[in-house]
Amino acid sequence: MMGTNPLAFAAPIPGRAPLLVDLALSLVARSKIVAAQKAGRKIPADWAIDAHGTATDDPAAALAGALQPVGGAKGAALALMVEVLCAALVGARYGWEASSFLDDRGDSPGVGQMLIALDPGAFAGPGYGPRMLDLVGAVGAEAGVRLPGDRRLASRERVRTEGLAIAPDLHHQIEELAAELERK
Repeated sequence: MMGTNPLAFAAPIPGRAPLLVDLALSLVARSKIVAAQKAGRKIPADWAIDAHGTATDDPAAALAGALQPVGGAKGAALALMVEVLCAALVGARYGWEASSFLDDRGDSPGVGQMLIALDPGAFAGPGYGPRMLDLVGAVGAEAGVRLPGDRRLASRERVRTEGLAIAPDLHHQIEELAAELERK
């Protein structure tokens, strides 16, 4: 009912990129299921249920059904919290009322957003920066652990220096869209 209900969080860290957390509260983002459908691939059966509530590995059935929440009941409760903040509180559409962002059917999705900004200095004063450096240093020192957002930052740097490789089919689709726009 509630869609993917994304949640994003950022915290500044002195001398480096901020800590970034950006996640869907469904087990996967809907766009991954759409991509699997376009590629003719099955999806893991735990990602979604069909319209009858049965687990499915068929992307089309998943898109007609519902995405599974991350973290089971706790994830569903967190998604409900985001729905309250981003739909009920701001007067926007609920997930089941919104049209898709992934196609051109229907009117605008009309979803809402809630932005909350906190000044770390107002809470921790000058101690915030050193405490954040302690935190990311401790987390980063754990074997096999990386900070959220670090992979994205590394990918961004790699693309900046090496360029972006895309599949030939996607390149062809982009060229067709560009040609279509030029004709208009």
